[in-house]
Parts: sequence; C-alpha cells; structure tokens
Amino acid sequence: MALGKDYAGQQCALARALELVGERWTLLVVRDVFYGVRRFSDFQAHLDIPRAVLTSRLTALVEADVLERRRYQESPPRDEYVLTDTGRALWPAVFALAQWAIEFVPSAAGALREFVHIPCGVIVDRSGLCPGCRTVAPPDELEMRPGPGILTHTRTDPVSLALRSPHRLLEPLDLSGVAKPA
Repeated sequence: MALGKDYAGQQCALARALELVGERWTLLVVRDVFYGVRRFSDFQAHLDIPRAVLTSRLTALVEADVLERRRYQESPPRDEYVLTDTGRALWPAVFALAQWAIEFVPSAAGALREFVHIPCGVIVDRSGLCPGCRTVAPPDELEMRPGPGILTHTRTDPVSLALRSPHRLLEPLDLSGVAKPA
C-alpha cells in the first residue's frame, strides 16, 4: 500500500514543509536549481529521475511558488525553471541538511563541494556563516567550488561535468562546452 502524501493530524510547521518538499527527489530538484540547472532534460540527466516523476515535482514546485517556469521562444521552444523568492528562502535548509550529512553521514572521499563567500573569498562554515565578515552568506553571494570528494565522483552527465568547475550559485550552468556522454 502506498504512503499518503500528507501528514493528516499533524499541525506543525515541519509537517507542512514536508508536504511540499519532502517527497523523494524534490529537494534534489531544488538543490539543482540553486546550482544553476534550468532545463528539464538537464535535471533528468543529472538526477536519473523518471520523466513522470520529474514532471510531477516541477509542477508541484511551480504551483507552490517555489519555482517559476519560463517559456523561451527558441527553435524548438523550451522551458526553464528558476527559483522564486520563496524558493530562494529554502537555501539555509538545503545547505544545513547537506552539511549535516557531511558531518554525520560522511563519504570517505570527503565533500563534493565547498562554498566560498565571494565578497570575502572565504569558505563558509557548516552553519553558512562567513568567517571573514561574520554574516550568513546568501546564495547569490556564494561560489561553489570542487571539494576533496570530487576526485572520486564518477558521474559523466553534462551537469556533473560542469559542476566540477567553480560556479556561482543561481547562475545558469553553461553546458555548451561540456561534452555529452556517448
């Protein structure tokens, strides 16, 4: 029997948040948008997520005002997904959960990524605080750089390859120069 999608009888804020972002794949989609992934095909390739599941998650995130779907009139027309202000407000939770895993569910290879506060040039600590200026760095002031674990990362999809280079959060990934796997 399938589990329900809500937490009937639970009246706490965490239960309401989990109803929106707690389904499998949802936080990984949100994470990828922070990393600069914008197109359906790129989410699908990077996450190895079934097409129907990705469609469902993107639709739910757009309906909840976490993402905005933008239509570009190219040949062929394409959609891109960007974070709304509501979606950007998820950064501290996404970052904190990833940092928690680095500490308590560690990989032997180490963290795949480090986050540098651009104005200070300093790696933020696990709470998101910049040791240089003593402020919590917002995502639009962070550059993601490869961490020690990247050397053992074997994924070869274009998004994974692009994320092996320093990249500013929220800026679209440029996948034009990345070789597509055969």
